[in-house]
Amino acid sequence: MSPGQWVKETNAIGLYVERGKYGGTYAHKDIAFEFGVAISAVFRLFLIKEFQRLQSEESKRFSAEWDLQRTLAKINYRIHTDAVREYLIPAEVTGAQACFTYASKADLLNVALFGMTARQWRAANPDASKKVNIRDGATLEQLVVLSNMESINALLIRQGLPQGERLTHLNRTAITQMTSLLGSEHIRQLADGNDEK
Repeated sequence: MSPGQWVKETNAIGLYVERGKYGGTYAHKDIAFEFGVAISAVFRLFLIKEFQRLQSEESKRFSAEWDLQRTLAKINYRIHTDAVREYLIPAEVTGAQACFTYASKADLLNVALFGMTARQWRAANPDASKKVNIRDGATLEQLVVLSNMESINALLIRQGLPQGERLTHLNRTAITQMTSLLGSEHIRQLADGNDEK
């Protein structure tokens, strides 16, 4: 059966036959790929290799974006820890006390954004916690909000707000920003790897 007869008999869509000197058989790309795969092992191999290459490139691109956001969060954390050292750590504390103060301020951000401290996350994820921490598992949107919250917390510390008030303010900020980012088409395209400029 010719393609023209098949289209006529089955009322097929996705396949079009044009008669005449410059005519030909045209198919939707999915149908054309399936046809090519059915008649050529070389084409099948080419299609598989190309798909794998595109997935690898997309993975590298997303990883680079995630690494950039993680780096921004780390840089902003320096601003945050400087504010903690400057305004919250009393003079002449021991190194252990200074570390505890830093950890509690970092956990303030964790609770505001993730709803748990780093210790609570490690307890809930014993296998993962050996390789990563709560922030390493964050989404792109969460890393953007975390980066913003570190700067906001530094500002609130300098303004002298007590920890409880800062936690409430930071949590409201996290909710507002996450709601906004999760509704953003541009962020969705970045996360899906379909960013078109």
